[in-house]
Amino acid sequence: MFYNVFTKEVPSSDGVNTLHGKVYVPAGEVKALFQVAHGMAEHIERYDEFLGFMAENGYVAFAYDHVGHGKTGTAAGELGYIADDGGYETLIEDVRVFAEAVKADFPGKKHILMGHSMGSFIVRNYAARYGEELAGLVPMGTGGPNPAAKIGITLAKAIKKKYGAHHVSELVHNLVFGGYNARTEKVNTFDWLSVNKENIVKYEADELCGFPFTVSAMQDLITLTYLCNTKDTAVATPKELPVLMVAGMDDPVGAYGKGVKQAGNMLCKAGVKDVKIKLYKGYRHEILNEACKGRVMADILAFAERVI
Repeated sequence: MFYNVFTKEVPSSDGVNTLHGKVYVPAGEVKALFQVAHGMAEHIERYDEFLGFMAENGYVAFAYDHVGHGKTGTAAGELGYIADDGGYETLIEDVRVFAEAVKADFPGKKHILMGHSMGSFIVRNYAARYGEELAGLVPMGTGGPNPAAKIGITLAKAIKKKYGAHHVSELVHNLVFGGYNARTEKVNTFDWLSVNKENIVKYEADELCGFPFTVSAMQDLITLTYLCNTKDTAVATPKELPVLMVAGMDDPVGAYGKGVKQAGNMLCKAGVKDVKIKLYKGYRHEILNEACKGRVMADILAFAERVI
């Protein structure tokens, strides 16, 4: 099936920024809507192949650059900064404002939501608020509870108070990411992202990837991870919402599978009836850029076909 790609700009929920997005529209019948929330320090162009794949299979696939990222961030003049305070709320609410803008063009179609990495934490929080509006949820490269999360939030707040929201704190960054390369070759800073070396080279060469987060944005990131792994968030997730969690078995964000299982079990214990976990052995964080990507895309498509 052929598809067309359109750019779409929607005002952010913060009342300041404009979200830059893309919508992939099938030439034939539209089955449903499939939204992607990208990860930290990257942008939507990296999902072109996947979004095109979903469009080829009949889905209106769409995504936008978060505040502080990609074309949304460059238009605002700063990558890695979201807000002085409460930026995590903007990240969650922006999912809805952009989805509503797309839904207006395709009324009555079911809505499936996927988020990768930071995006996975965003969409898990989103599902606790607006999950009744979703046909399915796909957290990709997600993680479980982190005992150090509250300490991280407190530390980020203190550093922000002293140096300002735009300050970049190496201390906070190392607290979050310091151990991620522990099981890699340790050749490059971002080896933990992928066993695919070509992917690492492309990521490091991309000026819209790998940029540092301000201390305020780090506070937002840690807050998202903390909130989505609370019992309250799990309980607030609709019991009938189908969930597919996908991750690399060698992904440090998901504690090499352990954290992903913890997150899934938390939902199950809260009464969410349809939770599936798929781990891809031998692959790291960016499973859509690994040799397993064909299987990953097929598994996500099969989930989408089932839930619509």
